[in-house]
Formats: sequence, structure tokens, C-alpha cells
Amino acid sequence: MSIHVTSVSKSYKNQKALDDISFSVKKGEIIGFLGPNGAGKSTMMKILTGFIKPDSGTVLVDEIDVLDTPIESQKNIGYLPEHNPLYAEMYVREYLQFRAHIYKVDKSQIEHYIEKVGLTAEAHKKINQLSKGYQQRVGIAAAILHNPSVLILDEPTTGLDPNQLVAIRALIKDLGTEKTILLSTHIMQEVEAICDTVIIVNKGKIVANETLSNLQKNTHQILSVQFDKPISEADFNSLSNIKSTLKKGDSWVVTFNSKEDMRPKLFDFAKDKGLKILELSSEQEQLEDLFRKITS
Repeated sequence: MSIHVTSVSKSYKNQKALDDISFSVKKGEIIGFLGPNGAGKSTMMKILTGFIKPDSGTVLVDEIDVLDTPIESQKNIGYLPEHNPLYAEMYVREYLQFRAHIYKVDKSQIEHYIEKVGLTAEAHKKINQLSKGYQQRVGIAAAILHNPSVLILDEPTTGLDPNQLVAIRALIKDLGTEKTILLSTHIMQEVEAICDTVIIVNKGKIVANETLSNLQKNTHQILSVQFDKPISEADFNSLSNIKSTLKKGDSWVVTFNSKEDMRPKLFDFAKDKGLKILELSSEQEQLEDLFRKITS
């Protein structure tokens, strides 16, 4: 396991930020670490990086105990905080050389990482001359300069325009081919596009820890069906486990409260009604809707 967290709790005075949190992340996974504001996400990330200590529990990164040997574990961790801490008056290369000196990284590697994050054309500029998207690239370059195996990104696309968001999303996905990534974000489309697994935290506790596909399957089943003849909403009353029906163009979107495959039931329904099915497809519930249900 790249990350192994066991029974971690953390309180600030009388407020419990984390309450007996446990989870593991396999090597090479991109994990969406989600939760409402104040759920404990940033606290967990700061504990993973060794920035703060929990009240109890253990944290291992690449089998190294973060609490006992924080400096050693930090060699394997790259971290981009929510508020990207850059020296805006420095030039891009100058700043990365400064970071390379801190990490004792050979400065000859800097050009490789400038190219990797797509900064080649901007590397001669001062950081305060860059757009927000390119400043995020500088932050990511600084986080991976020492070639860590684990990358922790806290809201890496906040404040980006749609074009910048797509570019940073593609960069993160590319980095995920060689690193384990824990990604905190409030943008659900980003999670759906990038992440393998989703961990949702609410009020200091983990309320979901599933692959994205399983999380979407384990709630409601949504089928879109088009018949050869018009029917009314009342016609669906003979079907069991229906949660809702919605007319969308020539099709009906039918949501079932069941994990059972309801497609055979729809075929039987059509036969009984003297209908032919022209189109039938399965839809997944949007992560944003699932997030609201789980954390409300």
C-alpha cells in the first residue's frame, strides 16, 4: 500500500475534526478525497504530510511511519496545498532551483520537470506574470521535483477557467500513470474524469469508500427506454421498485430502487403492453447527486 491510515483521530479543543479514520490506497491509484467544507479533508492531508500530528492512530506512506520519521516519509510525498505558496516575485526557473536546493535535487532535473508540466514557454517569466493555471503548474512542478511516489493535491483546480481546468486535469491524469495521487476537490466532474476510487468524509468520519463505478451502481438503477408507441406515466404503475419516471424527448428515464437488473422487467413490461423497445440504455447517477445524498 502507498498510503495506510489506521484509526486516526484529531480534535481542535472541543471540536473533533477526524473521528477514528481508517483507509488504504494502493500504488498507482488516483483517489478522490471528498467532503463538505469542515469535514476534515485538509486536516487529514496535513497529517499525511507530517505537517500536524493526530491525537491517535498510525499513518504509513510507502511503509514509512509518518509520525515517527516525518522527514524520511516526506521524501516520498509531493504536496500542493489549496493556497499554492509561491514566491511571486521570483522567476519560474529561479523558484524551482530554490526548491531543488531544499530537496537536494540535482538542478539538471529542473528542465525535465518544466517540460513535463508544460511550462517550457513560460519558464523565463516571473511567477506573478503567469495566469492562475500556469501558477498551478509551477506548484505541481515544485511538488514533484524530488520524484515522490505519492502526490497529495488539495483543490488543485480552484479558480481556473474551463480551458485551464482541462489542461491541469490532463496533467494530473498523466502523473497518475506513475504516482499514487490523493486529490481533494469540490468539482465532481473532475473526480468522474480522473479518479479510480472515491473516499467521502463527513463530520470527521468516512461515509463512503468505493470505486467510482461501484458507488454509482450501489444506489439507484437508471434506465433510458424508447418505445415504438407513446405511453403515459401511469402505464409504469405495473412495474415494481420504481422511484421516478421522467419523459425526455421520445424516451423515458426510469429510476429504480433496486440493485437487480431491471432490463428484463422492462422487456416483459413492453410485451404485456404490446410495445416494442426501440432503444434501451443504462445511465449512471451523477456523483454530485450521490455526494449530496451521502453527506446531507
